[in-house]
Amino acid sequence: MTSDKTLRAALVGTGAVANSHARAVAAYPRAELVAVADLSLEKAQEFAGRYDIAAAYGDLEEMLAAEHPDVVLICTPPAPHRAQSLAAFAAGAHVIVEKPPAPSLDELDEMRTGAVASGRQLAVVFQQRTGTAAAHVRGLLQSGALGRPLVAVCQTLWFRGAGYFAVPWRGKWETEGGGTTLGHGIHQIDLLAHLLGDWSSVQGRLWRLDRETETEDVSTATIVFEQGVVAQVITSAVSPRETSSIRIDTQKATITVDHVYGHGHENWRITPAPGFEAEAEGWTFPDAEERSDHEPLLRDVFDALLDGGPLPSTADAPSRSLEIVAGIYASAAADGAVITPELLAAHPTHRAGFASPVTDLRR
Repeated sequence: MTSDKTLRAALVGTGAVANSHARAVAAYPRAELVAVADLSLEKAQEFAGRYDIAAAYGDLEEMLAAEHPDVVLICTPPAPHRAQSLAAFAAGAHVIVEKPPAPSLDELDEMRTGAVASGRQLAVVFQQRTGTAAAHVRGLLQSGALGRPLVAVCQTLWFRGAGYFAVPWRGKWETEGGGTTLGHGIHQIDLLAHLLGDWSSVQGRLWRLDRETETEDVSTATIVFEQGVVAQVITSAVSPRETSSIRIDTQKATITVDHVYGHGHENWRITPAPGFEAEAEGWTFPDAEERSDHEPLLRDVFDALLDGGPLPSTADAPSRSLEIVAGIYASAAADGAVITPELLAAHPTHRAGFASPVTDLRR
């Protein structure tokens, strides 16, 4: 590391995920969480007391003006991300924003433009990209050691009861931006794309099977990746035995990861195809293990900010997984039509928002 600077970090939004950010900053020796803001000053003060943060504010703009942070950690629901990011960029701060980075591609485009115009970085938190196992598998795939990837299955089968959707901003296109595809499935979709690269087409459908929600509680999709991989994707908020799973079949092996909200080496497996057992000795996971988490993601982003280098692969490509999700919604709005990156780039409706018809099968 070439810089001897200590990053002054500020956090906005004190919901559950903010705790992961606070712990990640505390674990990094060259950053300090100097301030926190929340619409509820009382909540901000309570959070500040919990993590020994010097200042608490009930207004983001006031915090930016008073504290001049180097980096702002945005832990709020998706709707205000654009305005909060642009305010941070205008104040000269980098932005690390929780997923989904924005409720629309147009708003994410504005955030990316704001970052470039201010000479700051925009990093999106998809912590499931992190960990030594994911890095190892990605390296094997990119090197061709496993042969060409052919087919994949991506499952986000989670359970969210009626109380989850009773929160006023949830389950509504206007305030949450989308349903379980955007809020939950995007994690595994992002990890899948992190491993397989850019996509070339998407077909999707949205379903309402049981929950009282305006958006979908289940979605199904087929994603084709540029390198020729066909992936089947299912996302659910109605599945009692929860799992987050990816399977990739290559010419030489099957890769699987099965977990729920985070993974380590024990969650991954590489099974050789018949005839390739001898090669499997070279596919062994490294002895040193780091689990997926916010801590390694923020560490690597902070290193990049201090060195003035590009963002790490664990936090780059801010629009790729959101584009895939947008493609699923756009396809559903067109009765399952094929959506390509070119179509999505000039889409008349689904760059501005993801509201789409949902097939209601409730009884």
